[in-house]
Amino acid sequence: CPKHMCSGLSLQSSQYVVPEDVRAAGFQIDADELTSIVESRDTERLTEHGQLDGIADKLATSLTDGISTREGLLGQRQEIYGVNKFAESEPRSFWEFVWDALQDTTLIILAACAFVSLTVGIATEGWPNGSHDGIGIFASIILVVSVTATSDYQQSLQFRDLDKEKRKILVQVTRDGFRQRTLIDDLLPGDVVHLAVGDQVPADGVFISGFSLLLDESSLTGESEPVDVNEDKPFLSSGTKVLDGSGQMLVTAVGMRTQWGKLMAALTEGGNDETPLQVKLSGVANIIGKIGLFFAVLTFIVLSQELIGQKYHDGLLLSWSGDDVLEILNHFAVAVTIVVVAVPEGLPLAVTLSLAYAMEKMMNDKALVRQLAACETMGSATVICSDKTGTLTSNRMTVVKACICGNTLEFNDPLSSLSSELPEVAVETLLESILTNTGGEVVIDQNGKQDIIGTPTETALLEFALSLGGNYKQKRQESKIVKVEPFNSVKKRMTVILELPGGGYRAHCKGAAEIVLAACDKFIDGSGSVVPLDKKTANLLNDTIETFSSEALRTLCLAYRGLEDGSTQEEIPLQGYTFIGIVGIKDPVRLGVRESVASCRSAGIAVKMVTGDNINTAKAIARECGILTDGGLAIEGAEFREKTPEELLELIPKMQVLARSSPLDKLALVKYLRTTSNEVVAVTGDGTNDAPALREADIGLAMGIAGTEVAKESADVVILDDNFSTIVTVAKWGRSVYVNIQKFVQFQLTVNIVALLVNFSSACFTGDAPLTAVQLLWVNMIMDTLGALALATEPPNDNLMEKAPVGRTGKFITNVMWRNILGQSLYQFTVIWYLQSQGRYVFGLEGSEADTVLNTIIFNTFVFCQYQGQKGVDKY
Repeated sequence: CPKHMCSGLSLQSSQYVVPEDVRAAGFQIDADELTSIVESRDTERLTEHGQLDGIADKLATSLTDGISTREGLLGQRQEIYGVNKFAESEPRSFWEFVWDALQDTTLIILAACAFVSLTVGIATEGWPNGSHDGIGIFASIILVVSVTATSDYQQSLQFRDLDKEKRKILVQVTRDGFRQRTLIDDLLPGDVVHLAVGDQVPADGVFISGFSLLLDESSLTGESEPVDVNEDKPFLSSGTKVLDGSGQMLVTAVGMRTQWGKLMAALTEGGNDETPLQVKLSGVANIIGKIGLFFAVLTFIVLSQELIGQKYHDGLLLSWSGDDVLEILNHFAVAVTIVVVAVPEGLPLAVTLSLAYAMEKMMNDKALVRQLAACETMGSATVICSDKTGTLTSNRMTVVKACICGNTLEFNDPLSSLSSELPEVAVETLLESILTNTGGEVVIDQNGKQDIIGTPTETALLEFALSLGGNYKQKRQESKIVKVEPFNSVKKRMTVILELPGGGYRAHCKGAAEIVLAACDKFIDGSGSVVPLDKKTANLLNDTIETFSSEALRTLCLAYRGLEDGSTQEEIPLQGYTFIGIVGIKDPVRLGVRESVASCRSAGIAVKMVTGDNINTAKAIARECGILTDGGLAIEGAEFREKTPEELLELIPKMQVLARSSPLDKLALVKYLRTTSNEVVAVTGDGTNDAPALREADIGLAMGIAGTEVAKESADVVILDDNFSTIVTVAKWGRSVYVNIQKFVQFQLTVNIVALLVNFSSACFTGDAPLTAVQLLWVNMIMDTLGALALATEPPNDNLMEKAPVGRTGKFITNVMWRNILGQSLYQFTVIWYLQSQGRYVFGLEGSEADTVLNTIIFNTFVFCQYQGQKGVDKY
């Protein structure tokens, strides 16, 4: 029957055949099949392969223990499935940069002049006398091209190295049964990857387990609507971002086989965009170039008019000898060279050199520059809005105080004795709350030792629970987690729902102490009984929170409540909790922060602390850091949001601490500072929700250790050690870049003005140019390349942080610079003009070689004047 034949063919075509090389390597599915399943989001083919468990078996991996890293196995897996790296475009060779340098229009004109000069010179004067000028111009062109190409080539290598640094992302994986961190480039199909809020999905894969996992796939699909990932919609794509929740995924495709890899391959490599300063200076260079062209044309006309006028007078306008052609050619070469000298090509080069040098040095100082413009912008910063935790503090947290059952306890000694001081039910409930309602995890490392993975806050709480005799693994096995609401910067709490061993459900909540306490209507008293939370007890607990906060402790409140069976499908309740306890977590201020804040203040940079912490904790830390001064104000986000524009105008200049703030508060503050106050704002951030503020700021500074991948991608600079002192170093380098470029501009404009004035005035009054084409080219080479190298790569000094910032409206070429430029130009022009008019008498020059000797003296004087000018620049 044809119908049966068709169905048989269909069944046969759907059967998957494992390639021999894959089977020989010990796997049952090849890379193309895995890629196709995830890319097409084909749940039917996933089912054909045995769903998640079937894929894991065919990849020779375990969903709990991950892949085996025994000798040879990783290499075998790499050979079959590839590595998690994207194909890089071939680096440009040195000769390509040479070719680019040769495309300069003025150099092409000069090369043509040199060729004609060489040809006519040899024809009229013979070899070698007639070849000097032509060879001299060729030699200087070769040197200019060589230095320019070498500089550009080295910068391209430097930027390539920085791009590799950006790829050094660590991801959490399970291998050989152990949770560990590995580089994103080392991921392989079969790896079990742990994802949390703010992570970038490192490869294509399939969902294993998790809670409320929400992805932003806009980078791939262009759709801004977040996508839920769960057992029904299990596919994850590389390059997407985790907006909410947590989970584990099984890697199925890596590198160029992922959707992100294919997208990257389709994109052509873009060059580095010009920074604002480069754009500004390119405009300056174009204007000066046009002025130079005008004077060059005038110079050529003035130099040539005598010869052409004589030819016209003698009726020999159409009769030209070799000497006549050579003279006109020399006049043209001088005119072209004036254009070459006048056009300050070195300005954009100096900016690039200075920025590239600063980027490399900042990397050594623990700051990874993602956007080139940030180097120069940071030098103009007038306000730094800094986080507290991990930036101003050391991010090494420990529980040092707690209030449980109404008793305040200090923990300087081992905590095991606490269990005997408190009712057993209170300790058990406390341990259950900490060990189940956590984003951290207690694992056994490869050495068999217990290790805690998680944020510093989670780590501190888990260490506290373990010291009380808590057993993480046992507690997690006893209670099944049904629902998780991860920490939210708006609600400022994290909640889980447990299915209890004896039946029934319980919600555990932890978060900002005063917010969670406000959600409680009962508490566990000294006897272990649950009693109503009256006003007097609530006031005592609020006083305890204030006491802890005033001691610079981070306060968290823990609470629980029972739930009806059906309520787990609804929203987690916000009220009706039973108070368990308050913990005070110590996070010491980093060494050197107070000095760095003082350095900022002396440099005219205002530092504002923006934190989600309790206002009393924030004020105590801000005073310790030197941020909160006697006249300064500290307010909470809720109060900040209620202020009118008129009130903000008076408030913000005095506001030094914004506590209990949300990411939207930080964004609003940054917008206000940039627009209304016209400040140049640098902002630090580490969370996914900080991304809008990081993008809005003039300089976004993401934390390298505590920061999520979303925050890092939104930032201009990544602070690799999360240290506020490094931010001050970035500001110092930014100022250094700005000042170094100002020095070079002052130096180059002085040379340009003098060269123009000397040759033009001499051509007008004497009919001759004392500075020849070869001489001007040599000066131009030294000035544009070696001068840029010398001035643009000067390291910063401490004096830079004693001056006021440039800000948004500051002039790049200041009045002092104009004074120095015009003063030096007038001095140099006067000296050279005096030598030109009186040099013969001063030095007693006579005979046929007098002009040549005098012009040599003038050239050397001109060069030495630049040396003096550069010394003056160094003192600027």
